[in-house]
Formats: sequence, C-alpha cells, structure tokens
Amino acid sequence: MSINPRAFRDAMGCFASAVTVISTTTADGQAVGVTVNSFNSVSLEPPLVLFCLRREASNFEHFLASGRFAVNILRRGQDAVSAGFASDGGNFFQTMDSDVSELGNPLIPNTLAMFDCEIEAVHEGGDHVILIGRVSELRHDPDGDPLLYYRGRYSSVGTE
Repeated sequence: MSINPRAFRDAMGCFASAVTVISTTTADGQAVGVTVNSFNSVSLEPPLVLFCLRREASNFEHFLASGRFAVNILRRGQDAVSAGFASDGGNFFQTMDSDVSELGNPLIPNTLAMFDCEIEAVHEGGDHVILIGRVSELRHDPDGDPLLYYRGRYSSVGTE
C-alpha cells in the first residue's frame, strides 16, 4: 500500500509536539539553528536524546561536522523564534542576543529548557537522519509552559 506523503504529514499533525530549535556552529564559528518538532528522549542512563533532521535542510552538513548540538525547547510566546529558524536557513541567530553553552553551542535566551549534547550516533531514516546526542548539560524552568505545534499551527497547554 502506498501512503500519500501529504496525508501522512496531515495525520502526524494530530500528534501535538513541543517546538524546539536545534543549534550548532559552522566550521568558521557561525551560529546556526533549525526548528524541529521531532525530538524525544531515548535513555535516562546514560542521558540520551534524539532528533530527526531532513537531509535537504540547509544546515544538514554543519550538524554532522560539528559533532555536537543544543536542543532549545521553546516556551509559550516564542512563535516568532520558531518561525524565524524555520524559514531563513538557520541564520536567525543574527537577529538576537544569544548565549553559548559549555560545548560551544549557541543558546536561545529564555527557553523553557535546554539540552547541550555531543553526537553519540547517526542513523539513516528515509529522507531524514536520526541524530542521537549524549546530554552533558541541561537547564529547565519548572514553571513555564511549552510552545506546541498541533495540526499545522502553534498552540500551548490550556489553549484551543
């Protein structure tokens, strides 16, 4: 049975997910990032997370070459940050003040949570690759609300 890619995407849209920006640096030190909602925990011991990156993403090679990445989990109200990293090829860092993690990854200010990771493994996944990262540092705000993506639009906990 052949599955229509648009129908598959629409069906996956029924699964509400947190919105993240995954960030790293280029070989010359430029901060880059990409909006991703395919982020999950993998293991508690050791602490591992994964995200899936489209092979055609403009910053695909930078993530593989750097060997590290940060996961910035966006909070309610950071829709513009998500949209910026989704549409400009990852150079949205040039429009904001950002911090740098211990591993050297660019960090978005005022996010709900952050995971600083070194790449542990890379696996094939159709038109994507699956990057698994070992978490070396984390931060989180236990009182904030996440930015969610549901049925093709932004949402948040307790909103319709």
